[in-house]
Amino acid sequence: MNNDSHMHGMAMAPPPSSAAMNNGTGGGGGMMMNHRHMMMHMTFFWGKNTEILFSGWPGYDNLGMYILALVVVFFMAIFVEFLSHSNYINENADHVTAGLLQTTLYGLRIGLAYIVMLAVMSFNGGVFLVAIVGHSLGFLVFGSRVFKKPSSGKNLDLPPMSCC
Repeated sequence: MNNDSHMHGMAMAPPPSSAAMNNGTGGGGGMMMNHRHMMMHMTFFWGKNTEILFSGWPGYDNLGMYILALVVVFFMAIFVEFLSHSNYINENADHVTAGLLQTTLYGLRIGLAYIVMLAVMSFNGGVFLVAIVGHSLGFLVFGSRVFKKPSSGKNLDLPPMSCC
């Protein structure tokens, strides 16, 4: 018995032509139905016509909302670095209270880091760049030695994020 015998009559349709995808008329399998539904990119691209994190946001052909989306991603990346390098829990705090606060901060940091990652997964080049610049600037301000006083040997509230 051949492996293809149970698939008889279930051949896949060829992908739509690029002309059909560009004018929004050719059945793109729900990927591009009209001007308001954008094609999901699977490679990096440049442009303001994208969706980041939420359906319809920042919208089609809206430069102001695209810039706002970039600013939001930028500041979320900076805030992730702030949380990664914070040291605000009192050393004399109750261990249970300190542990619960650490866990809350850790969950917030990881959640924001995942949101930034999902924004980058829009494959928009501008989003990718502002995420990197935001993380880098956040590290410069909160994690590097540039703006820090000499260390007194205190540990950070949260362990550093791993890139591996």
